[in-house]
Amino acid sequence: MYWLRRGTIVLALLLVASFIAWFVPRVLDPTSHGPARRARDSLWVSSSPYWIDRQLCRWLSLCGLHHLRRDPASLPNPNMSSVDDIDDEVWTELRKRYVKPRSWEDRSSEESDAETAKRQDKKRNIFQRRRILKDIPDYVLKHAPLVHLYSGEQFWPSDIREHVQHMEVVVDDELVNITDEKLTLDNLHHLNKFKGVVTLHSLEDVETRPPWLHSHENVPKPFDDDGDDNDNSEISNGGPPAGGERTTWFDVDKDTPLHRISDPRPRSSQRPRSRSGQPRLQRRGHKPDANGYSRAPAVLIIVDKGSGIVDAFWFFFYSYNLGQTVLGIRFGNHVGDWEHSMVRFENGIPKGIYFSEHEGGQAYAWEAVEKRGERPVIYSAVGSHAMYATPGDHPYVLPFKMLKDVSDKGPLWDPALNNYAYHYNYKLGKHTEMDEESVDEDGNKQPPSLIPAATNPHAPTAWFHFDGYWGDRLYTLADYRQWRLFGQYHYVTGPTGPKYKQLARSKVCQRSQCRILYKLDPKGTWY
Repeated sequence: MYWLRRGTIVLALLLVASFIAWFVPRVLDPTSHGPARRARDSLWVSSSPYWIDRQLCRWLSLCGLHHLRRDPASLPNPNMSSVDDIDDEVWTELRKRYVKPRSWEDRSSEESDAETAKRQDKKRNIFQRRRILKDIPDYVLKHAPLVHLYSGEQFWPSDIREHVQHMEVVVDDELVNITDEKLTLDNLHHLNKFKGVVTLHSLEDVETRPPWLHSHENVPKPFDDDGDDNDNSEISNGGPPAGGERTTWFDVDKDTPLHRISDPRPRSSQRPRSRSGQPRLQRRGHKPDANGYSRAPAVLIIVDKGSGIVDAFWFFFYSYNLGQTVLGIRFGNHVGDWEHSMVRFENGIPKGIYFSEHEGGQAYAWEAVEKRGERPVIYSAVGSHAMYATPGDHPYVLPFKMLKDVSDKGPLWDPALNNYAYHYNYKLGKHTEMDEESVDEDGNKQPPSLIPAATNPHAPTAWFHFDGYWGDRLYTLADYRQWRLFGQYHYVTGPTGPKYKQLARSKVCQRSQCRILYKLDPKGTWY
């Protein structure tokens, strides 16, 4: 009887622990859990070769405990491998017997690639020469964001042209041995011909921290604020616009035109309230120059939504996303990292701004955010590069600030100084039938929806239409680098490109549920 009671208590505790391990991740995870995701999860758990590992994973959400170890941002010796002591046979099995195509290893310089890209554009993309190139509106650059990268950052902005040179192609976990051409921004869309999940997979083990992951040479040049600059700008605590005609600028596209909002109150009560009672901060402004320049180009995509509404999407790419730690255990690493900010203009006047953040992001009215001169300031979190409106700690998902991003006033990046700039017509992007001018000499279709801006008429466009992932696919549970605790993975799949960031959205937010904040809330979250 004694052992029966003890056994019953132990069984009850295990059931409670199993329920908590199943329930808590679903409550804390803001993303959806559909049947397809559950099916993929079941296959992922089954990939472990150890029965006990599979059971702990299924019932207690403790996956790959034998893989747990420190995961530092950088190695003391950049040439030192973290897997030197692993048996060659084991390593070969974990890497799924990938055979790296040696013909891809002769990589030319960035300058040579740029000249080749120009020649290819002139020769192959004939339809580009027939298009009327448009300038970047002055107001887009006048109000372009400035990004404070973290002072202790280890993974700096990267050039997508260089990133693809360190990638191989994997389709449904099988290496595609392409020998006739190396990957470039001008032929990346050719990979769309493969059926299945197409992924760019790093040629090197990312845990050896190869130099191209860090991109130290792309650290922005420092701003010099010691000069006599009298262009002072105000930073307010935010609030509704003090005046001006109210419109539905926050929900507009070519199918949902702009509307004016009539205030039912008498005109006498519509006078702007004095904001003298709100505390203000004074900050030295800065006239843009070569300071803040990074060798890594940002990507600027301008989208006309009609009714005088224009969205300016600023995309920032990093070759590696270093996840954050909980109790010394790291979660959320992935190869390739696309972050973005979007500024919405109404007749050339900025109205709102969006900051991407992990699986979502936060939107603000223009008046709410900090500015340097007339340009909004973004704070990029260390490692994850999530974008925030304020510096400091930014807890997410887990309670008690166990998992958090950290940002500060580190090097200031001015993406307006170096970027690939384009105009995008999302209506054309939806068309499945494309005219013959949209076909290159290899017979590959290129939608005419993306056009380089006049500032860079030969900028490559093929990369934009790549349908796959820009970094390694989710490592299996059999991979020594992978673990998952309570729904949080050590490594996740790399991101899709800018084309799949809802460029056609009518609302400021990337998700349909959109809340626009009129004051800064350091403790707020988007979910």
